[in-house]
Amino acid sequence: MACNDTPHCTNQKELRAVRLFLSSAAASGLAALVLRYKAILEAFHNNPAVTTMKQKIVMKVRRRISLAAMSLLAAFLHSGCIGVPDGVQAVTDFELDRYLGTWHEIARLDHSFERGMSNVTANYSMRVDGGVRVVNRGYEVAKGEWNEAEGKAFFVGEDNVGELKVSFFGPFYGGYNIIDLDKDQYQYALIAGPDRGYLWILARSPKLAPDVLSALVNKARNLSFPSDELIYVD
Repeated sequence: MACNDTPHCTNQKELRAVRLFLSSAAASGLAALVLRYKAILEAFHNNPAVTTMKQKIVMKVRRRISLAAMSLLAAFLHSGCIGVPDGVQAVTDFELDRYLGTWHEIARLDHSFERGMSNVTANYSMRVDGGVRVVNRGYEVAKGEWNEAEGKAFFVGEDNVGELKVSFFGPFYGGYNIIDLDKDQYQYALIAGPDRGYLWILARSPKLAPDVLSALVNKARNLSFPSDELIYVD
């Protein structure tokens, strides 16, 4: 028997639509989920016969959306922001105690969180929990003031491999990968993020010898980083 446009049949149609939505939620991307969720809510809103049953279904959909969003966010945080870029390796025989102390930023790829900053330094010291205390400091020229941010870092794997994760906000971590290092004196380092959009050249002093700087830039270029886009810090 065909269903007409009575409230009962409309409810059944919408219920089937919601059930279909719920059954495919786990396999759909977040954007698709949101679009389908919006369409279902619009159908409910346009129908004057909004019942308690519909309201319960909407709440169920909302819970599924929240769980899907949290799952996708967790997957992004654990796999998208931590790790070494493809084809790049973190240094081995790394000695954290020699790496601690103050480093000066010599060059970086542009990012909004450092844009307009000069005289940028990073200071690393031990935390009581075995992690590393990170204090980044820089002078914001446009505002004429110093800015400082404190974070924490931990090894991703073995503590003799220069692959770490760093956080400046709660449980959100990003990759911090030491991909070249002066192992004799620990006077310079090349740092990559989780992909080739993040790159820093650090040194123990505000200036780095031109031949050393050129060698680090060439290594970054050979590893397919956009070295021509590096910003050299005053």
